[in-house]
Amino acid sequence: MAEKSNIEWTEATWNPVTGCTKVSPGCKHCYAELLALRLRAMGQRKYANGFDVTLHEYTLRDPLKWKRPQMIFVNSMSDLFHEDVPDEYILRVFQAMHAADWHTYQVLTKRSERVASMRDMLPWAPHIWMGVSVESAEYAWRIDHLRESGASVKFLSLEPLLGPLPDIDLAGIDWAIVGGESGPGARPMDAAWVTGLRDRCREKRVPFFFKQWGGVNKKKAGRKLEGETWDEMPTPRDTRRVRMPQLTLRGM
Repeated sequence: MAEKSNIEWTEATWNPVTGCTKVSPGCKHCYAELLALRLRAMGQRKYANGFDVTLHEYTLRDPLKWKRPQMIFVNSMSDLFHEDVPDEYILRVFQAMHAADWHTYQVLTKRSERVASMRDMLPWAPHIWMGVSVESAEYAWRIDHLRESGASVKFLSLEPLLGPLPDIDLAGIDWAIVGGESGPGARPMDAAWVTGLRDRCREKRVPFFFKQWGGVNKKKAGRKLEGETWDEMPTPRDTRRVRMPQLTLRGM
């Protein structure tokens, strides 16, 4: 079975890469780093390298074993477009997603410039969604890179939301996820930032998903916004599968 996820906007996780490095303020309290170090201390072989970037080639065939169609978050414990992940390996991950095309894959990155630089290499398909993280207006340029990708479904993870995004451009965007930071040292999120984004999404007809208020006790804070739960999801424009180009890659 795939690794069942407690992340509200997906069903399962798949980690052909683990480990990462910090690139912007949203990374400050990275949950994946803390979890990786905890798993290493528990003796889990996959995390023997802690949070150092590590490729796990043996996992590439895992989606083929999961027969029930699922929504799968790719690399919840890493960033597929990290500079230490070779182009060839990224293409092999895409090859694996094409091979098990009954699933829907959600790929999320803070390294949007690499997605843009690989635009002519990546074999997109309707069941492979692409998203970028934007924690504040200072990093809204990642959205421009996302628009340059060939992904059929483009989404934003506005989490942890560290500031207002009143002028966010949602052109070409199919989904927006908003959430506050959680855990020790969590930075506060203003309710006006959230309602402003919700209203912007409603105006532009972009599905809006409110994940959480966050805080030290995220369960207590909950995830209702003005008394409502917002679980909107995108509807893919085209559900047809696309044949994967032939690649001379080893290991699949």
